[in-house]
Amino acid sequence: MREIKISKNDSGQRLDRFLIKCFPALTMGNICKLARKNCIKLNGKKCDTKIHLAENDIIKLFIKDELLEPKQVDEDFTSVSDELDIVYEDENILLINKPQGMVVHEDETNDTDTLINRIKSYLYNKGEYIPEKENTFVPALCNRIDRNTCGIVIAAKNAEALRIMSQKIRDRELKKLYLCIAVGRVEPKAATLTAYLKKDSKTNTVKISDKKTRDNLTIKTKYKVLDYDGANSLLEVDLLTGRTHQIRAHLAYIGHPLLGDGKYGSNKINKQYGFKYQALCSYKLIFSFKTDAGILSYLDKKEFTAPKPQFAKDFGKNKGVK
Repeated sequence: MREIKISKNDSGQRLDRFLIKCFPALTMGNICKLARKNCIKLNGKKCDTKIHLAENDIIKLFIKDELLEPKQVDEDFTSVSDELDIVYEDENILLINKPQGMVVHEDETNDTDTLINRIKSYLYNKGEYIPEKENTFVPALCNRIDRNTCGIVIAAKNAEALRIMSQKIRDRELKKLYLCIAVGRVEPKAATLTAYLKKDSKTNTVKISDKKTRDNLTIKTKYKVLDYDGANSLLEVDLLTGRTHQIRAHLAYIGHPLLGDGKYGSNKINKQYGFKYQALCSYKLIFSFKTDAGILSYLDKKEFTAPKPQFAKDFGKNKGVK
């Protein structure tokens, strides 16, 4: 018999999904069968496997040991640096200023020096994350940005913060503002652009159109010009919809690709200015909750700004092309 006491980080999950996370050999099918045979008990009673767990619940499993092999603890993060550029931190969340060139999660390169691994390393070294004491939870990112985009990424330190923040992002109760350099003089000086975006998963690119079809999604991109140096424009952008590569592709579509953008921009212009990465930074985050935020309610109306990226600091110093 195996007994599990539900922690705060485990609460709120469905029983069957919790068990699959804990024991990869279990499936939805055999969990249902085992429950019918009374091999799974919750607080000493036969239970519906779709029930949601509460803190301090006790699960008893009368199941063969081979089905109860625990999940493998990911130890890749232990050898990774815990150095982070922290914009804000409290007991529930971290706001990290991600540098250009760093991936948020492991990709096809299998590089373990990712943002999430650095966050795990940081919290592990602080004693705030102890994998052996967690049944299912690991610190997680609430949002992500591209490898070559810098700026604020939100991480949750506990399961409740992750659930709440994910809902706030999904329901657009956060405003994320971006700084970028667009090629040429962007006119008018402020506007809200509307178009339609279709993603091509094979090429990891998107295509923009001015016509709505069954296959594309509406995008809205609001911008204002902060400065013009005689050749290019420094913009602040507010994503009214959050789609893949939206800023990069939408500005390129209107004839003003981002400086340094190898996918949607001009390699010739990028080389002229010496830009290897797109000049794009998620620099400001504003919490504007419209619904209950539970343990994160203290964040409502708060605003956080990352340090100004180098491309913005240097903007206007060199007029025209190098």
